Amino acid sequence: MSLVGTTPHSSPHSSLESRLAALEGLYKQAIAEIADMRARDALKTQFLANISHDLRTPLTAVITHAEILRDGMLGSLNERQHESIRGIIAGGRQLLDQVGEILTYARGAANQLALSPSTFEFADVVAQVTRLNESLLAKKSLQLDLHLPEELPPLFADREKVAHVLGNLLGNAIDFTPSGGRVWVRAVSESGELVAEVGDTGIGIASEHHEFIFEEFAQVDATASRQHHGTGLGLTIAQKLVELHHGRIWVESELGGGSRFYFTIPYPEDAR
Repeated sequence: MSLVGTTPHSSPHSSLESRLAALEGLYKQAIAEIADMRARDALKTQFLANISHDLRTPLTAVITHAEILRDGMLGSLNERQHESIRGIIAGGRQLLDQVGEILTYARGAANQLALSPSTFEFADVVAQVTRLNESLLAKKSLQLDLHLPEELPPLFADREKVAHVLGNLLGNAIDFTPSGGRVWVRAVSESGELVAEVGDTGIGIASEHHEFIFEEFAQVDATASRQHHGTGLGLTIAQKLVELHHGRIWVESELGGGSRFYFTIPYPEDAR
């Protein structure tokens, strides 16, 4: 009788066990990589907060000393010197604003933003923000229209953060609207919340970029030669501050047809 050799085969049970072991190994590796990415993200956020905070002091000193020179406290200046000092102050303030945006973003990313609510009129915030932008509006010969009904109920919210949101949106409207154009701020009370609109007759935003623009560091035109500069954090921060108030923010726009940004702030229960 001849013996026929046999080749050992793995049983289905052992094959399944090996596959499960491999999957478990991949799962543990993925968990470790996620934890590492979260740790790196936390370090990045902390670094942004630290560097932004540390930059504010020397920047403020530069602006203060430039203002001392501008005001003639150390002697008179000729017109060319005055013009140069004005440029230093304007550039310093712009940089300080951008550092502030980064600091606000870092605090938001670390969930360190808190609300300090008070009762105030939205019209007062609009007046405050428009005053801060008067020189930019005049420089580009932009028309500003305000549509604020007198019967708007007072808000109970964080006034500084609402002003920050409105300031970011109005600043964008001014920046992206060609000279001679028009920007506006409207507000209505609707379904228990304030609905604010900031619109412009500017260059507009293509529909495929509507969601993208709210992402951190987003720039629709990210080329080095782009005309409109910034941190790419303004709309991200505006969204974060609105959501802290349990509100919503969105955009309606088309390329070449201007933009209309909307945000909502809920009213207190007793004001609805």
